[in-house]
Amino acid sequence: MKHVNNDSNQSTDRDHADDLVARVRSVRDGEATTTDRLERMLSRIDDVNPGLNAFREVLREDARRHADSIDTRLAAGENPGPLAGAIVAVKDNLCTTEGRTTCSSKMLEHYRSPFEATAILRLRKAGATIIGKTNLDEFAMGSSSENCAWGPVRNPHGVDRVPGGSSGGSAAAVAADCADVALGSDTGGSIRQPAAFCGCVGFKPTYGRISRYGLVAFGSSLDQIGPISRSVRDASLLYEVMAGVDPHDATTSEMPVESPLSDGPLHLEGLRVGIPREHVTDENHPGVTDRFNETLDALRNAGVKIVDVDLPLTHHGISTYYVIAPAEASSNLSRYDGIRYGHRAEAIPGEGLEALYARTRSEGFGPEVRRRILLGTYVLSAGYYDAYYTRALKVRRLIKQEFDGVFAQCDVLLGPTTPAPAFRLDADLDPVSMYLNDVYTVNANIAGIPAISIPGGIAEDDGDALPVGLHLQAPAFAEPLLLRTASALETMRSKA
Repeated sequence: MKHVNNDSNQSTDRDHADDLVARVRSVRDGEATTTDRLERMLSRIDDVNPGLNAFREVLREDARRHADSIDTRLAAGENPGPLAGAIVAVKDNLCTTEGRTTCSSKMLEHYRSPFEATAILRLRKAGATIIGKTNLDEFAMGSSSENCAWGPVRNPHGVDRVPGGSSGGSAAAVAADCADVALGSDTGGSIRQPAAFCGCVGFKPTYGRISRYGLVAFGSSLDQIGPISRSVRDASLLYEVMAGVDPHDATTSEMPVESPLSDGPLHLEGLRVGIPREHVTDENHPGVTDRFNETLDALRNAGVKIVDVDLPLTHHGISTYYVIAPAEASSNLSRYDGIRYGHRAEAIPGEGLEALYARTRSEGFGPEVRRRILLGTYVLSAGYYDAYYTRALKVRRLIKQEFDGVFAQCDVLLGPTTPAPAFRLDADLDPVSMYLNDVYTVNANIAGIPAISIPGGIAEDDGDALPVGLHLQAPAFAEPLLLRTASALETMRSKA
C-alpha cells in the first residue's frame, strides 16, 4: 500500500509544531511569514494532490494576495486577527466569491457564487487565508468521497483506501499537511467519519451553533459546518471564530459563545463517561475494538467513572436518517433544473419542458444523488408521507429523548467513530453497507447534539496500518465540556 510522503517533502513548519496555534504564533513572532507558509503549502499540494485528488480548485493567486495583505498589516503593527498566518482549505459546498462552488457535481461545474458563507467571512475577518476548495461526495451525499464528478479522493494513509466522506477532500488535505485546518459539513457524520479514517480531529457543533448561510443545502435540519484539524485545540479555535448568531440564518442560537479551552483540558478524575452498549459490539473490526478497550483501561486508571448505558434506538438512526435527509434533499435540489440553476442539457427540437428537465437532471446529477432524490420524493409522496416521513419524525423525537435520558446518567458519551478502518477504493459496497459506515454518528445529527472524533490509534487491516477514531458526544450546547474532555483524552493518549 502506498502512502503519501510525510517526511522529506513535508512543510518546514514541523520545526514549530503540528498544531495551528503554534504555527500562527510563529507568524506573529516574526519567525515565519504568511506568504512563506502559503508557498510551502502550495508546493506541498503540487507534490501530493495529483495522487490524492483532495482539491477541486487551488486558489493560488487569491491566496497569495490575501497572505501578502496579512503580512503587510503585521509589519505595520496591526492585529489582523487570531488566525493571521493560518492556511485553511474549504469543502466545495461552501460558497466563496473566489473560485467556483461546484459541490463536486457536473450540475454546478461552472457556478461562481456572488456571496460568501458566513463561516468563510468570519474566518477571513480573523485573518485566515483560504488556499482552495476540496473535493467531496457530490452534494455531500456519501461516506467515501468516491461519488465525485471528477474522480475519487484517496486517503493519505494508503492511496488505495477511501478517506471517508462526504468531507473526504478536507480530511485528506489536513492529513497530508496541505492545509493547517479545513472546513467540512456534517449531515450524518461527514466531518467525523473522514476525520477518523484520515487520523484527524473532526468536530460537529450543536445544530444552530455555526451559521449555515452559504452552505449549499442537503438536509437543512441536519447540516452543520465544522472544522477538521490536527488537534482539539485547533478545532476549538476555529469553532470560537465561526460560532454565534447570524441574521442570515434563523436557526442560529443567540446563546453566547464561550471560549471552550480557556481553562485548559478537563481533569478526567471523577468524570462520568457513558459507554453505549450498542456501539461496542462483536460486529466492530477487531482493531477498532482493541484500540477502544485500551482507551477504556487508560480512562479507568485516570479515575474516570465508566458508566454502561443503553441507546436502543442506535440502529434505527440509519433508517430514520435515510428518510429525513433524502426528503429534505429532494426539496432542496429541486431548484437545479437547468433553467434557474446549473447545467442545462442541449434542447431537442419539439421536446417538451418536462423532458428537458429530466435530461438535464439526469446528466447533471450522479447516481447517488439521483438515488436520494428518488427516495426523498417517494417518502414525501401522497399515500406514503405518513407511513415514512411522519413516522421518521416521531422516531427522531424519541432519539432525542433517549439522549436526554442517557445524559442524566453521565457527562459525555464515548464510543468508536466507525465500526472499521477505511475500506478499499475498489470495495464496491452496496448502498446499505455504505450507509452503515455512519451508524455511530448519524444520531448526533438527528438529536442536534455536538460530537467530535479524535484519533484513537492504529488498527491493522489486511496488513495495512490505518487510523481509527474515538467518538465523543455531549448534551446540546455543551461544547466547552465536549472539547475540554476531548482535549484531556487527546493528552492522555499522547502520553501513553
